[in-house]
Amino acid sequence: MRPLLALVLALIAALLPALPANAHSESGSHGWSRTTLVLRNGPGDAYAVTGEIAGDQAIKVLRCQRLWCNVDGSGGRGWTRMAAIDFGKDPYWPILDPDNHWPDLAGGEMCFYEGTHYTGRSFCASSGEVFRDMAAWGWDNRISSIRVITPTSAAICRDRFFQSYCERIAESQPVLTQYLRRNLSSIRLY
Repeated sequence: MRPLLALVLALIAALLPALPANAHSESGSHGWSRTTLVLRNGPGDAYAVTGEIAGDQAIKVLRCQRLWCNVDGSGGRGWTRMAAIDFGKDPYWPILDPDNHWPDLAGGEMCFYEGTHYTGRSFCASSGEVFRDMAAWGWDNRISSIRVITPTSAAICRDRFFQSYCERIAESQPVLTQYLRRNLSSIRLY
């Protein structure tokens, strides 16, 4: 009986990775469905519909391409329109989060560091500065910590042009979250 049990367990273990429809991906950015997401097997209306995810549901955004994102959620995995997705820890994050009052102060300043705990190469920026694509500045996917010099806040995002997971920060971050550490591609200081 033990060899049969071992065979059944091995078969179950082999099949588990092949069940993506109900399993949420461990990688990707946190996001939320604003409305019902129609899932397709490619990035565009010409692709076949493969399922849907209800509105106001937590999802994982696996990657984005122009106006479409590949997402994973309770209704399955597939491509959907980027305009129907909110990126962040909750549906209101980072811009409209009613629980936070951000210090958007003129004259604020933050410094951005390659290493954790404010080490390594760095640059500083002031309120009102916008970096839509950190690659243009030679800083794409390099920042690991941020120090607030003069109080202000900033939206920091994983992808260029603020297209993916973002966080709004107002305090020094000696170590950025796992989603943004060495994954930062756009910044807006308020």
